[in-house]
Formats: sequence, C-alpha cells, structure tokens
Amino acid sequence: MPVGKRIYTRRNLPDPETVKGFAEVPTANICDVMNRNSAMNPRIHRIAKGSTPIAAGPALTVKCRAGDNLVIHAAMEYCNEGDVLVISNEGDTTRSLMGDNMMAYLKFYKKIAALVVDGALRDVDEIQDWGLPVYCTGTTPGGPYKEGPGEVNVPISCGNVSVNPGDIIVCDGDGVIVIPLEDAEEILPLAQKLRDADLAKLGKNKTGTADKSWVKKSLDAKGFEIIDGIYGDRRA
Repeated sequence: MPVGKRIYTRRNLPDPETVKGFAEVPTANICDVMNRNSAMNPRIHRIAKGSTPIAAGPALTVKCRAGDNLVIHAAMEYCNEGDVLVISNEGDTTRSLMGDNMMAYLKFYKKIAALVVDGALRDVDEIQDWGLPVYCTGTTPGGPYKEGPGEVNVPISCGNVSVNPGDIIVCDGDGVIVIPLEDAEEILPLAQKLRDADLAKLGKNKTGTADKSWVKKSLDAKGFEIIDGIYGDRRA
C-alpha cells in the first residue's frame, strides 16, 4: 500500500438531520458541552463569511505535503454538496494552497458547506461576496507546487485537532469545532440545551437581572481577599 499516496473514495457519514441540528448551534455552546475541547487553534480564522451565520457539514479530509496542492485537486472530485473540505498542510504558511478558481469550483459547482485550511490562501478579495465560509491561517500571493505526495479521506490534524473523515465540522464567527462522528448524536441535544440556556441568560444580562451571587461564593471558596482601599496608599 503506497502510504502517503492514497485516495479513499468513501467515508462514514453522519445523519443529515444531526448535521442540520448543529447548523443552528453556535460553536461556543458545542465546545462547552464537549468539556471545552476540539476547537481548532485560532490561527485558523474566518476570512470570508458564509450566507448563514453557522455552517456545518461532514469532513472530507485532505493531507497535503507542505505547500503542495496536487491532492486537493484530486479531493475536489470526491466532494459532495454540504461537505466541509478540511485540509492539513504540515504547518506551512509560505505558499497558498488554493485561489479563486479552485474555490469557485467548490462553491458553485460542488456546493460545499465550508472550506477549512491549515495554511494560506490567495485571491481573497474575489471570494468575499460568494457566501462560502472560508477559514485559513492567512494569505499570500505565493502559489503552490503540484507534485504530491498526499492523501484523501484519512485521519489528519488541522488546527491542532484530530479530524477523521465524516466528523461533523461546525464553523461560525468564533472559529471551527470538530464533533467526532461517533459522539455527534449524544452531543447535539446537550449543545441545544446549553444554547437555549445561554439565550435566556443573555436577556437577563442585558437588563441587569442575572444572578451573580456565584461570583462571591467562588471568590470566598478560593480564599480571595476583598480590600476596601487603594493599593499602596500609605496616607491612612
């Protein structure tokens, strides 16, 4: 088996209704019910907004050699509508892996849900009004090589988080989070419950009616001292 030069055409996929449910829950709520794990490193940030506030879809994974996009071109042929293309790149930021032509194919023909790249992109001005959520580490006009090796639909690390083919990827203004496929149906109702509680809490904070008594209890329990005075003031 040519390890490093493998393209798997199939992957296990989540239930579409579960994916649809996650597309209505902010990434922060999902992260909190996952014990604040599985959020990608903030070096991967949004550079183009989607047509909706939250995007979600199953991961189609790509493992690139640094600065080389040959296997991305191969992977694009296996993308389905609603997928999130997730690309690792050995941490390289010196060469863009994709430009507007590749992204146009993914957005308008393949109709993917989002693009997440642990590396740089280019032609970002062109894509701003397309409604495709795009996340990457930055931009550079420098183009990629097309030599390989690389792999498609294998486990990868993207933004310091493990991503397996078919995991659910959720993206919004805060960033990107990865929900393992086998845990998704358990996590969704917990995240929905926390979202609803957060919305209620938000309303109370806007009106100053939120219960803040837990703060003093926590400070007391941890031995904080509250001093009615000015630091370093010797005039008393």
